[in-house]
Amino acid sequence: MPIEVASKRRKVTRPDALVVDVTSRGPDPWVRFSPFYPHGQIPVPMSPGATSESVEGVWQALKVFESSDVDPSKLSVRSMKGLKRTVRRFGQVRGHRAGLTGDRLLDYRTARHEIYLPTYRWVLENRLQEEVARLRELAESADVVLLDYTTNGDVDDLRTPLSHAALIVGHLSAAASRQG
Repeated sequence: MPIEVASKRRKVTRPDALVVDVTSRGPDPWVRFSPFYPHGQIPVPMSPGATSESVEGVWQALKVFESSDVDPSKLSVRSMKGLKRTVRRFGQVRGHRAGLTGDRLLDYRTARHEIYLPTYRWVLENRLQEEVARLRELAESADVVLLDYTTNGDVDDLRTPLSHAALIVGHLSAAASRQG
């Protein structure tokens, strides 16, 4: 399946490929792949009954800083704006809480595995079935380049943010190997 990830910040030099912007600034329907997109009713890991509008809402809500604990208000943000909680405002990140009322604080790597990956996978499997199928169809007839702001596809490489476009490629590859 010829799908690759490229930085939206750089000029893509693949005139032979179909370029698909899956960032929060991408066109419909591809913007729906953005972690900021408000799909609604996304389960919050380790928080029975709690849901979020977006994947980013979950990630930001469970982030714990030196001067600020979880922020459940991030779960209800539908505008794709005002989601980020920053070090500049709240001090150093201490980790991510294991659920809205959890007593465990997860380090960055563990939080990626226990919060971000399952949340984004849930969206791919429950909210983006049509878009995933469309990408699969496109990739069967042409090379596809997914644009993202980051290109890090290694969940254990903590030096740079994780690319959700790389997670899409992984999801499509895993589905293809299960089928074939």
